Amino acid sequence: MQNRTLLGVASLCLGVFVFSTQDAIVKAVSGSYALTEVVSIRCIVSMPILLAMVWWEAGPRALLSRNFIPLVSRSAVMLFAYTAYYMAFPALKLADAVALYFTVPLFTLALAVPLLGETIGWRRISAVAIGFAGVIVMMRPGAGLFEPAALLSLFSAATYALSMLMARRLGGLEKASVMAFYQNAVYLAGALTLAGILHLTGLQSASHPSINFLVRPWTMPTPRDFLLIASCGVIAAFGVVLLTQAYRIARASVVASFEYTGLLWAPLWGYLFFGEQPDSATYWGALLILAGGLFALSSPAARAPEDDRGDTAKEVGGRV
Repeated sequence: MQNRTLLGVASLCLGVFVFSTQDAIVKAVSGSYALTEVVSIRCIVSMPILLAMVWWEAGPRALLSRNFIPLVSRSAVMLFAYTAYYMAFPALKLADAVALYFTVPLFTLALAVPLLGETIGWRRISAVAIGFAGVIVMMRPGAGLFEPAALLSLFSAATYALSMLMARRLGGLEKASVMAFYQNAVYLAGALTLAGILHLTGLQSASHPSINFLVRPWTMPTPRDFLLIASCGVIAAFGVVLLTQAYRIARASVVASFEYTGLLWAPLWGYLFFGEQPDSATYWGALLILAGGLFALSSPAARAPEDDRGDTAKEVGGRV
């Protein structure tokens, strides 16, 4: 049992590390290419890998799911989540964008009350309060340093939390690879559709870097940039395998807290690749968000057996 737990923690930490490199790559290309182009290339590369994963895990007939509409609906919510997440990168330091995104557990707690009818005790209410105090510290309202793109990271966290609650409704009916495949397909369809709409409107630039990342026209990437963007497809496919493996072989209440190792990699990549220096507000805000998330995970409800296997393993696929 101890060996399985250690292997699960190691798999999750490696998976979080792998996904953190994707964030750095997307930020690196966000000043030169359109977001829809980046997502499209990444999804095309991921498609055959994810198809092979479905074939191996469940067989090709698993794609003809009776839960087609819920799967597509959840994937559409994920599309909004990750579009907002990536749009924040050109305007924010990588550490800030990622730290604000880690409010996902707090939004999950808050949304579970009206959407699932769950009740939350004082520990989980306190966790939400602590985490959002960290958000206020990082966003610094009234200090003249507020960046509107921070709201994109928070919107991303809220919509991703909503997708996790939708995954709970799916329960144990779908394999993680099937959910990941549907998400990838919806991402690709959504990116191509949005690119077509933007082309028809003639909107090709904007003053804000986040909006500009979304609306700029497609251009032919250099061989180096194409390989970087394409590598995101491989990263996403193998990253979800590592995370799914982690939640399948170890208790979710144990490994989930190690998701926060992502807060280590974001400032490192920001410093090494973009020369970004996180300020004190970033550090203190991230610490409060971390404290709130860990406090939420330590609550008795978070450690309940029914949360340890089925739901969480299915939710991990959303990270692609």
